[in-house]
Amino acid sequence: MGADVSAPDSGGHKKGPGVKKQTRKDTKVDMTPMVDLGFLLITFFIFTTTMSTPKAFKLNVPDDSAKEEEQNQAKASGAFTVLLGKDNHIYYYEGQLAEDGSNFKSSNFKDIRAELLRKKANTPEKDLVIIIKPNDNSVYKNVVDMLDEMQITDIKRYAIVDIFPAEVELINATEGSSPPAAPAGGN
Repeated sequence: MGADVSAPDSGGHKKGPGVKKQTRKDTKVDMTPMVDLGFLLITFFIFTTTMSTPKAFKLNVPDDSAKEEEQNQAKASGAFTVLLGKDNHIYYYEGQLAEDGSNFKSSNFKDIRAELLRKKANTPEKDLVIIIKPNDNSVYKNVVDMLDEMQITDIKRYAIVDIFPAEVELINATEGSSPPAAPAGGN
């Protein structure tokens, strides 16, 4: 009448000498690859953030409080006009262009920096204005190169404006080419 207490069935496994007992290992996740991945992602985002930072020129704009007609005026003694021609040629003159073109000079990108520095040294900073006038035959790279020269020579006041027809004629005469003929049309 008594209850028979016996060991539960071991499923056919033998217990005893010569049989190794299976040891349970704690399951641990190795976090080393995750740490490596984290550092790679941080490095990637830092690198791409510095690459995507916009690079731009600092523009010095005229004072809004000045009268509108005085904003665009420059003293003739402080003006230095740079004309951009074809084949990386530069023409320049100081002040206003003489009627006979006697102050119209030719240069290149290697020598223009020395002229800009000379003008900067001989002119008060508040009067110095560089006027950049690209010709129809000049390329965009030349305009950017002149803007670079303004940054290199630390000239604060400069402007890009349209070239006058008289200046185009001087450039064409200097380069030995004639201006394009007007289309023949008439009555």
